[in-house]
Amino acid sequence: MVLNGLDILLQDTAPLKKRRIGLIANQTSVSTGLEYSWSLLERSGISLVRLFSPEHGLFSTEQDQIAVGCQPETGCEIVSLYGDNEKSLVPDRALLEGLDLVLFDIQDVGSRYYTYVNTLALFMEAARGLDIEVMVLDRPNPLGGTRVEGPQLDPEYHSFVGVMPIPVRHGLTAGEIAHFYRKYRQLDINLSVIPMQGWSRSMLFPETGLPWLPPSPNMPSFQVAEVYPGMCLFEGLNVSEGRGTTTPFLLSGAPFVDPFELATHLGSMRLEGVVFRPTWFRPTFHKYREQVIGGIYLHVTDHDSFRPFAAGVAMTCALRDLYPEQLSFLGGVYEFNDTIPAFDLLAGSEAIRSMILRGESVETILASWRGDESEFVALKQDFHLYQK
Repeated sequence: MVLNGLDILLQDTAPLKKRRIGLIANQTSVSTGLEYSWSLLERSGISLVRLFSPEHGLFSTEQDQIAVGCQPETGCEIVSLYGDNEKSLVPDRALLEGLDLVLFDIQDVGSRYYTYVNTLALFMEAARGLDIEVMVLDRPNPLGGTRVEGPQLDPEYHSFVGVMPIPVRHGLTAGEIAHFYRKYRQLDINLSVIPMQGWSRSMLFPETGLPWLPPSPNMPSFQVAEVYPGMCLFEGLNVSEGRGTTTPFLLSGAPFVDPFELATHLGSMRLEGVVFRPTWFRPTFHKYREQVIGGIYLHVTDHDSFRPFAAGVAMTCALRDLYPEQLSFLGGVYEFNDTIPAFDLLAGSEAIRSMILRGESVETILASWRGDESEFVALKQDFHLYQK
């Protein structure tokens, strides 16, 4: 079994006992024995001054883009880093006063959109130039550390779902991303990482021997995390991404979708490692609440050949091919941004949406980010903490 950075840290807590410590955590912050990090640290005689929680809250009680208010008592002050405005994403420097160490201990899911490592990056910005050590207690990238997929973010499309110029599926752990971000932003910050033991870059999460704890309300399983790099794009469409069902992101659909027609069209695209099963479903909340809608369920049949971002883009192309009058790209406010369409914020630029609207072939679109992938594969090796 893989040992997380938390497990390694707990083997010798003596160096922490005279320090004033903050902890960025949520319900995934557990040891291999499934005890919460804040409880274990307190039991070890560590003085926790303040807990910081990310989007969704300490126990992942809130849905996406919902401000986190009151949270359950833990015996320690809790500060939310996800409120009702963009300023809430960065801690006020007054909250850092009196701290000399901040631990980051949250399970990421390996996708640029997923906001927990973005919270880490913004916290590092707040700590720059201060006499505070930021220590990442590393955890596995559930999607492994070798595959890279999708375009790199255009910095002009910076948002809370795109803080760093990295591909959608980046193949880095939180600790590795922290080192990348420090160099990218040239941050004057004391950064350290407690690495895992037993993790190798080829491992998908089921191979770690660790239990899956939902890091957010709509991330109930590894199977969902595996398709998320592509299916999160549907947050920018008038198509349900399956929120309001027990299998979000694996399911998607809309009232205008004929599931058998769509499945046939997707099958003609010959995407590897996935089967598109036609189905019907009724979301209990979110888009098309309480409506029976036609859609698709994704079944990953080969982890090695499956490309989730390609699958999400191909599905968007198929919807545009079949339902050009009904499909739309959503505007409005998305993650505190009201000027750029959500799809573009997620994709990292307007390029993919523009190609889809121009009717370019799916083959051309899927080939458009290969250069970005190759460039990042070479770049990211400088930040690898795990070589095998």
